Amino acid sequence: MARPVAIPDARGRTALSGLHLLERPSVLGPVLVAPAILYILVLVGYPFVLAVYLSMTNTDVATTGLGRFVGLDNFLALFQTEVFWTALRNTLMFTLVSAVLKGLLGTLLAFLLAENLPGTRIFRFVILLPWTIPIALSSITWKWMFDTQYSIINWIGKNIGLIQGNPNWLGDQTLAVISIIAVNVWRGFPFSAIILLAGMASISQEVLDAAKVDGAGPVTRLRKIIVPMIAPILFVGSLYDLVFTMTDMTVVYLLTLGGPANTTHVLASLAFLVGVQSGALGRGAAIALLLLPILLIVVFITLRTLRRRDI
Repeated sequence: MARPVAIPDARGRTALSGLHLLERPSVLGPVLVAPAILYILVLVGYPFVLAVYLSMTNTDVATTGLGRFVGLDNFLALFQTEVFWTALRNTLMFTLVSAVLKGLLGTLLAFLLAENLPGTRIFRFVILLPWTIPIALSSITWKWMFDTQYSIINWIGKNIGLIQGNPNWLGDQTLAVISIIAVNVWRGFPFSAIILLAGMASISQEVLDAAKVDGAGPVTRLRKIIVPMIAPILFVGSLYDLVFTMTDMTVVYLLTLGGPANTTHVLASLAFLVGVQSGALGRGAAIALLLLPILLIVVFITLRTLRRRDI
């Protein structure tokens, strides 16, 4: 007697065909990337498009819905204000000075941590604290340290003879700029050190030992061996640090609120002040969008440099 043959139903054939489709790279790839693309479109793309539209309207908190379309008037009005040019100059200066200081201090710290001296593990934990603790908490702590009457910095400086009187760290324009840069560097240079230390750990010790035998000193080994071998890590880490520094407004907002007399504003803090606190949503969106071409130039130069180095 012949055994009956099972014939799959339509649902079974559809499921099997769907599984076969997922085995194709042209189908499986887009399916796996789809959640990331959806995330970018929903949480990044939509706010960006909305910000572009708001920057071309006169929307504020008093209007119902979106405001009237005004074109490029918000951008033209910004170029005519002195505080905008001050914020733009501060953004570029803070980013450049902070990047240089973070690079120098991070390199020095990475070499110290790479020596594996006694107590290095505890030292690594202490050094990473500025980068791991919440930025709001650390900024408020530094604000107390910069206080005119209760500043521990003034007390130590006067006792060792480096400071005369009571400097107003956050009330003087020059001292306020120095204070903001110092806090930003203090918080960020452990990240540079960890990136460099991770790259140094990937270099074979035999290569470094051979360089020592050939008479290469620490500076020569860093310039000729370590930096070329870990260049991709350095470039990517520097790119992230530049983006984070350029868009950071928390330190400025918590320490000085952009003062004294709006002299320490950066573009991010000015956009928050104008768009959120003052309620001019269109003007604030225009300020924030002006960060985009600066960031694009930085990213383009970095990626171009990586491609030229063939790394």
